[in-house]
Amino acid sequence: MRHVLCFASLLALAACRPAAQPAQSEYLFLWAGDSADKATDFLAVIDANPASAKYGSVVTTLPTGVAGTQPHHTEAEMPVNRHLLANGFHAGRTWLFDLTEPTQPKILTEFGDRAGFSHPHTFVRLSNGNVLATYQYKADSATASPAMSTMPMGAMKPHSVDVTGGLVEMDERGTVVRSGAAADSAIPDKLIYPYSVIEMRAVDRAVSTTTNMSHDDKISTSEWVQFWRLSDLKLLQSIALKPGPRGDEHKFTGEPHLLPDGKSVYIHTFNCGLYLLRGVESSAPTTTFVKGFEGTGCGVPVLTGHWWLQPVPAAHSLVALDISDPEHPREVSSVSFGVDEEPHWIAMDPTGTRVVLNSGGWVAKGFSKGNRLFVINFDPTTGKLAIDARFKDAQSDRPGLTLTGRTWPHGFTGTAVPHGTVFSR
Repeated sequence: MRHVLCFASLLALAACRPAAQPAQSEYLFLWAGDSADKATDFLAVIDANPASAKYGSVVTTLPTGVAGTQPHHTEAEMPVNRHLLANGFHAGRTWLFDLTEPTQPKILTEFGDRAGFSHPHTFVRLSNGNVLATYQYKADSATASPAMSTMPMGAMKPHSVDVTGGLVEMDERGTVVRSGAAADSAIPDKLIYPYSVIEMRAVDRAVSTTTNMSHDDKISTSEWVQFWRLSDLKLLQSIALKPGPRGDEHKFTGEPHLLPDGKSVYIHTFNCGLYLLRGVESSAPTTTFVKGFEGTGCGVPVLTGHWWLQPVPAAHSLVALDISDPEHPREVSSVSFGVDEEPHWIAMDPTGTRVVLNSGGWVAKGFSKGNRLFVINFDPTTGKLAIDARFKDAQSDRPGLTLTGRTWPHGFTGTAVPHGTVFSR
């Protein structure tokens, strides 16, 4: 009996012990290309350990051997297995990087069109271990991306004819499990191009957004949100967001995020609107405009706990909202990066206390003249944001790493166009 009681006491003590906290990331991985589309695209490894004497320095780079693919979205956070998916959007190609040894990155595989769709944009790791990807267009055999072994060095062009794409469930190496088309007969112009998606397995649903990444598309305003049955990727319905007070906040639906209640969703738009989505499992979901931000082009947001972090390029800032009351989000903090910066991409580290931020390719469009990579400290108890002044180039008095005129370890010197950037796990 004494042995049983002692064992029970040990179990009780173990249960009372606080759960292990995630370790602070030691590296950043930056997915970038040459603004001139001449030098190879590459993945850079950056020292992100604040205790390191080389904090903020570039450790190494891994060139893909292909130029001008337009390095675009990576996964939003480092997967548990440290295999990171990244797409070159103009080429419609996807790379899978092995980052288990951060200072020795490797390419595991690459792939293109899948399940009759082309030009992937967003990758989401599902709870069943698979990946759910948005593919913007229907594959066209006349313009399908060639095999990487035959792909020439030089600029790749977007798909010549934009025809509605779909969702593809696959493993991380591109083996297809199932797929579903996003075309909706209830929408006459069919100008719907899957942009991003979230999983809601508890109610057997996926929710996707619809902005076209082709700059040649001058017609679509992509105010649509689509609802899918997750188990077989059957499209159930599409609904349009309604205009906000300014009249155009509903246009160009972007990033959906599942809120802490596990059933409500926030939808951000690139025209700087924020919408609350409820009743996802019902036949009549509702959307409510809850917040507008200055200007247009609002970047990729992050949801962490009850905080919504939003890049606002027109204000050259990152804003933190308390969304404890989802219908009434409240701004609690912001940081400005100067008039030469147009913040777009952000990602959170595993501890929830640091954010990485860059222009996300705006430099290639002539908007962001600063073109710097920043780390921002975040206090999850108060929502306070503060630029990390220690994360900077050696001998510089400005925070952030410049991506213009830099020489990278693989030999490229010039203007690097950044996009997906994630912390190590």
